[in-house]
Amino acid sequence: MIKHVVMWKFKEGEYDNMLLFRERLLALKGKIPEIRAMEVGVNMNPSDRSFDAVLISEFDSLDALKTYSTNPLHVEVSKFCKSIRTQSVSVDYEF
Repeated sequence: MIKHVVMWKFKEGEYDNMLLFRERLLALKGKIPEIRAMEVGVNMNPSDRSFDAVLISEFDSLDALKTYSTNPLHVEVSKFCKSIRTQSVSVDYEF
């Protein structure tokens, strides 16, 4: 199994769009079969060194993660995210 973790910082004034992005991302769970588990959290304790939101998701394999990443539904949500974020970081690991 692969754990896929992504964190984002969003542009100032984009809080409502960040919440919309969160909803759109979570909606992929029932639409993209490769997603085994998914949670998206908004930071409740922001600081200078923290990120605004995080995705923690699980996939059977790196191939399944790649299929998810290139799925048109994910690409659409990702494009929206890119328009409202300033930074993102990710890590994928086997567990």
